[in-house]
Amino acid sequence: MAQKKLNHLWQRGRDFLGVEHAIMGGAMTWVSERNLVAALSNAGCFGVLASGSTTPETLSEEIRGVRTLTSKPFGVNLITMHPRLNELLQVCLDEGVGHIVLAGGLPRAQTIGAIKEAGRKVICFAPALGIAKKLIKDGVDALVIEGMEAGGHIGPVSTSVLAQEILPHVTQVPVFVAGGIGRGDAIVSYLEMGAAGVQLGTRFVCTYESVAHENFKKAFINANARDAVPSVQLDPRFPVIPVRAINNQATQAFMETQKGVIEEFKSGAVTQQEAQLKIEHFWAGALRRAVVDGDVVTGSLMAGQSVGMVAQEQSIADVVGELLTQAHAAIKHHEKVYQIS
Repeated sequence: MAQKKLNHLWQRGRDFLGVEHAIMGGAMTWVSERNLVAALSNAGCFGVLASGSTTPETLSEEIRGVRTLTSKPFGVNLITMHPRLNELLQVCLDEGVGHIVLAGGLPRAQTIGAIKEAGRKVICFAPALGIAKKLIKDGVDALVIEGMEAGGHIGPVSTSVLAQEILPHVTQVPVFVAGGIGRGDAIVSYLEMGAAGVQLGTRFVCTYESVAHENFKKAFINANARDAVPSVQLDPRFPVIPVRAINNQATQAFMETQKGVIEEFKSGAVTQQEAQLKIEHFWAGALRRAVVDGDVVTGSLMAGQSVGMVAQEQSIADVVGELLTQAHAAIKHHEKVYQIS
């Protein structure tokens, strides 16, 4: 009975993604590669391949790699600021990818139009109601609203507030909620608010199917929610898009780098543009050092605040099973409460 109710709650998301469970995998650079994506899809969820800063050639190989591991639906995440975005998009179209997720900035209407014209589905991130309405006007097929509890690059508003701001007013397209979700009962609460599904990333990092380095996984398992903190901007003249990661030496080094670069700018040693680039380039390769090489001291440990709910390494099937069990329990509890009232 609980499963029937859950299916009803996220039916719109299931239909849109073509999956059993309307759970999208967060696109995590170096983590969401072919193995994790295929495992999520095989478990009845919707794996999303992270293209990151990859080349068109590598992306094509990864898409084909996913297809050797699963016959189930999956999507590809493209960063709108990538200098070769159009080439990456063409790869997705040539390889028959059905769902394309545009992230990392507001996409151009022409990009959305090109995906639609090819008969594919386009999903975009909406950090505010106004942007959600604009994206719908531009033709997006679905939205993801991601709160500041998420890992990696984040916005300033919490998931719960975004959900209240956007879900009651956006019914034209399916909306998936993301950021800080680590349990099935939380999933049910957002579905009952009107979400079509959810997106989870951090919960899937410490799975057997994840290729993340053992040190990276251990850092997640040992971390508490309060350990995942956003990077801090020191000077408004040099804007920094906050990145949420587990606090380590790299976090402190970033602060020192900003201080040093700002002093260089004040002394006239570098221009404002050169200073900005120095700050932005600090994290270049830092995530790879942590995920691939296992350098959890100077590498970037990007993680959402739900990292506190990651207690051990598990299989994808076990994580999904836990989420479903918790969701069923929440639904049964709600039904009992309603009967009493």
